[in-house]
Order: sequence, then C-alpha cells, then structure tokens
Amino acid sequence: MPKLKIAECREFIQTVSAKALDMKVPVAIAVVNAEGHLLALERMDDAGFITPDIATSKAFTVAAFRSMSPRFPDGLAIQQWFKERNPQMLINASIFTGGKVVVSGGCAPIFKGDEMVGAYGVSGGTSDQDEIMAIYAREKVGWAHRAQNDATPPEVREHIEALYRKAGLDTGKL
Repeated sequence: MPKLKIAECREFIQTVSAKALDMKVPVAIAVVNAEGHLLALERMDDAGFITPDIATSKAFTVAAFRSMSPRFPDGLAIQQWFKERNPQMLINASIFTGGKVVVSGGCAPIFKGDEMVGAYGVSGGTSDQDEIMAIYAREKVGWAHRAQNDATPPEVREHIEALYRKAGLDTGKL
C-alpha cells in the first residue's frame, strides 16, 4: 500500500514556498494523508495567522470528498458543486467537522498509481494564486492529482468538466 513520505511533503512545501516568494505572496501549506490526518504543515513568515488552519482544512476537505466520489477531483469542483446544489449543506459540513471543511482553489488529492494517498492545501493568496502555486509545485515534485488509470464514468467526467466551465475554468479537463 503506497504512502506519502515526509521527505516528499517537505519537497512539496519547499517548492510551494519558493513559488510564493517569487509571487510575493506568503502562504501556509498543509499535506494530509488519505484519511485527512495532518502529515506536514508550514506557515511562511508574514503569512496570515489563520492560513495554517485554512490550508489544513482545504487538504482535509479534498481527502474527505475525493474519497467519497470521483465527482470531487479538487477544491474548485467541490466549491462549484455545492454552490449549485446545496450551499447550506457545505456550511453544515463545516460545522459538523469542527470547521474542517473549506472549499477553494489551491487544493487537490495526491495519487500514487491508482490509489489516493493524501491531499494538499495552500492558503494565503487569492484562490487563483493558491492554485497557481500548488499546481506549479505539484508538477515540479511529480505528484499526480488523478489516478493513473482513470475509471471516472463518462457522465461523471462531463459533469465535472461542466462545473469547471461554469466556474470559468475551461482548462479543467479530466
């Protein structure tokens, strides 16, 4: 059973931090395992005091929702899905998890082969800035945000892509 190693988490955190310095946007970065338990967390100098909690909650949310359904490939799709269907349920989910549910850009699952092994969250910039930093680091360290053999049913795939389009993210193709 593949697992995330702390050295991998540190490399991701360092890569996000380097990009954040380039962008002049201090952030906090969190990595959780597949069950949503914290593996690594760092808050850059000058990042807001609440950013570690938000980054951890973003990662937790992706781990929780992605483990439930392929309909939730990242925070942006989760956000759009709840916005269209039941915003109150999202608030309720945050309450019954002790505030651990936060949906925004800058978070996605981490896969090794076909198994989700964790998720990450970045917080401190705008949703778009967090997403840019996260994708940059994910690609640099070689983390996959999808299963190697994607078995997402076509109707679910189209549904997710429609959510991306409605959110103005035409590049969000599965």
